[in-house]
Amino acid sequence: MRGAKTNPGRFFEDYRVGEVIRHAVPRTVGAGERALYHALYPARHALYSSDRFARTCGLPASPLDDLIAFHTVFGKTVPDISLNAIANLGYAEGRWLAPVWPGDTLRSESEVIGLKQNSNGKSGVVWVRTRGLNQHDETVLSYVRWVMVRRLAPGDAPDTVVPDLAAAVAPQDLAVPQGLDFTGYDFTLAGEPHRLGDYTPGEVIDHVDGVTVEEAEHMLATRLWQNTAKVHFDVTAREGGRLIYGGHVISLARALSFNGLANAQMVVGLNGGAHANPCLAGDTVRAWSEVLDTAATAAPGVGAIRLRTVAVKGEGEGLKGEDGRYLPHVLLDLDYWALMPT
Repeated sequence: MRGAKTNPGRFFEDYRVGEVIRHAVPRTVGAGERALYHALYPARHALYSSDRFARTCGLPASPLDDLIAFHTVFGKTVPDISLNAIANLGYAEGRWLAPVWPGDTLRSESEVIGLKQNSNGKSGVVWVRTRGLNQHDETVLSYVRWVMVRRLAPGDAPDTVVPDLAAAVAPQDLAVPQGLDFTGYDFTLAGEPHRLGDYTPGEVIDHVDGVTVEEAEHMLATRLWQNTAKVHFDVTAREGGRLIYGGHVISLARALSFNGLANAQMVVGLNGGAHANPCLAGDTVRAWSEVLDTAATAAPGVGAIRLRTVAVKGEGEGLKGEDGRYLPHVLLDLDYWALMPT
């Protein structure tokens, strides 16, 4: 039989609430991933760029960028969760629980925590809680995401289960890396003088710079993260052209945020996120952030800042229209916690 040994991906009717999916192909990550990440995005936060800087902050060396861990863990899930997805709808309850070091081996597993068939009977929403684990079976990252997935054939709708998700990760639940200490923090080497007390909830920071998305860079990035979603590779899989991986836009926005948030060194919590509109090659991505909250941590000199970072394309202004929907120029709306010197 043609294709009998290939993986067509899962469809909506293939999921069951409570099922745990162990995703294939563990990945050992190292300095190569860091070099490629910094080549693909204008990433330059000091803690992820310099072993010496990281040591002055109490760490044994520079860990790999938090979003390297995210992309690697996420990529493992694609063949089982979103190969046949129509859209990746959102994120919640994300926590980075331990640093990822060069030489670590990451694998992923996901538990199905919710199902809801759409009224057209042709697709449905699947909620999963994904964990990224290292070679010691320690969870380094955990997050919930929900995707709209095609249904292969008509059938009875499963019982609707919509998980009750927290609106935000509580500050006391943020995991601060062991030993992190910002009391000797070098603001000159970090690139900006602004500390946590310089930011006020409600403040909006325009990150000024823009990056034009190139087809070749996106293809390299998506392959780097071993993301096999058809809409990112196959121009016949989606009307309107090949879709830029949403994580690519997240990394661009995070890197652009350096201008104004250079001392927001480590992303440790993902409260929510929406890929509002498609990003295509040739789009120029810009970003701005709103300060939502600040909080103390138990680590010396370390505070937490809650940010809403929005990535946009083109010249449009505003976030949502009167109907509550995102305006066409908005690409990403991301709500997260980062660690910053107090």
